[in-house]
Amino acid sequence: MIKGGKGGGNTLTGLNFEREKDVLDLFSKTKGYSVKGHVISYNGKEVARSYRKDSLYKFLASEGVNYTEILSKKLLPDEALYVIVNNTMYILELKFQAVAGSVDEKLQTCDFKKKQYQRLFAPLNYEVEYIYILSEWFNKACYKDVLTYINSVGCQYYFGYLPLQKLGLPVPK
Repeated sequence: MIKGGKGGGNTLTGLNFEREKDVLDLFSKTKGYSVKGHVISYNGKEVARSYRKDSLYKFLASEGVNYTEILSKKLLPDEALYVIVNNTMYILELKFQAVAGSVDEKLQTCDFKKKQYQRLFAPLNYEVEYIYILSEWFNKACYKDVLTYINSVGCQYYFGYLPLQKLGLPVPK
């Protein structure tokens, strides 16, 4: 069932979300990485930028993109991570829960949201990837169909972990 989704075992090659849910805090605690404002650097060189919720729309406005001309409603990502080297905006949605609930159905919306983000970033000529970071709660047989669906529509998921190499970011030695 983990095809396309990975566990959180290797903390040396990625960000481990088991104890921490804040992407910028995780980067600041990762060897070689530093964070200043929304800028993420590796060994002193800027490699990525982070935008959360409404800050994404402030960034778009600064680039001359008026989201209201593209989308009928704002999408507020948990994290939007722009990786410079591959000109890609990674939309990261963190879904952590310990009981069944509304998140179950939210997982089925990734195709629509990815397409909306693609429209939103088209004026900037950015690629878009949509990734769920899931708690182990979702690594159960009853989620097999939805996890298969996530992969089938070109979205991704990982369990408590995000591999840096997958994003095109440097992996600390």
